[in-house]
Amino acid sequence: MWDYTDKVKDYFFNPVNAGVLEHANAVGEVGAISCGDALKLMMRVNPETEVIEAAKFQTFGCGSAIASSSALTEIVLGKTLDEALAISNQDIADFLGGLPPEKMHCSVMGYEALQAAVADYRGVEWRDDHEEGALVCKCFGVDEGMIERAVRSNKLTTPEQITHYTKAGGGCLTCFEGIEAVLARVNEEMVAEGLISFDEAYRIGAMDARTLRQKTRPKGAETPKVEAKPIIALADLERAAAGTMVLEKPAEAPVAAAPSAAPRLTTIQKIKLIEETLESIRPYLKLDGGDCELVDVDGNNVIVKLSGACVGCQQASLTVNGVQEKLIAATGLPLRVIPVK
Repeated sequence: MWDYTDKVKDYFFNPVNAGVLEHANAVGEVGAISCGDALKLMMRVNPETEVIEAAKFQTFGCGSAIASSSALTEIVLGKTLDEALAISNQDIADFLGGLPPEKMHCSVMGYEALQAAVADYRGVEWRDDHEEGALVCKCFGVDEGMIERAVRSNKLTTPEQITHYTKAGGGCLTCFEGIEAVLARVNEEMVAEGLISFDEAYRIGAMDARTLRQKTRPKGAETPKVEAKPIIALADLERAAAGTMVLEKPAEAPVAAAPSAAPRLTTIQKIKLIEETLESIRPYLKLDGGDCELVDVDGNNVIVKLSGACVGCQQASLTVNGVQEKLIAATGLPLRVIPVK
């Protein structure tokens, strides 16, 4: 598993500034729940001085996403908008004592949310890099613009680094040639501009798709070095739906083990708890145009129907795994979520 700094763990287990900020006048929303990560950054800016006086966040993501979002709200406090715009994704990672390379995309999401929030305050249109240029990675909606900016901002020189910073190439890998082409072109430009050396620049063919798959595959088969993440109880899920708690996405291991000391539930209690838990999760899916409805419960099999944006999404399996983990956590049972049409 990933090696996290103590500060990352602290901001994950004890996030600050989580929840809804009242009277926010600068809001930035990036990512998509259906693709595994989403962040809403809310700030209150003094209209006379443009100083950020308060900041809060809501996120759907892994521990690094939660920690990065929480850290960002602390970094921006007391800064003017112009000072905040100078904050890079690397600044967020550095504040946390570093992030695993595989999790740098979480700091990039924070950077994008901040850019979007400032644009919202100033009343200008903000187009994220996912909307610039040709689409490269369909799995995660990453296009040439985002890859190019990540390469230039962080001096990336390998496809592996691009996957870590943007998630492009982390799915089906049909985009590998596109990633290579953008990386080689931008690196060539950076050599001409004196930003990197000729020897550092990536050249097409230096890596193949199979190697990228091996290098970026989560180390899920190994025994985790980090303590198990806290189980989110039903009451916490209800608080999450109300916007008062961070809702975490599934950990790297998609199926969590059921607690050994879980209280025995009657069939009626189990179904009711499953229904309540799903109702707590659905508002987050609906924010991104999707939905997940309960169809039936057959033993430990929970039959659900995905609709809206969740249908046909290449990351639908991630959504199903996330729902499954929440149900396991709430019921203490080894449930299996099965989507049907």
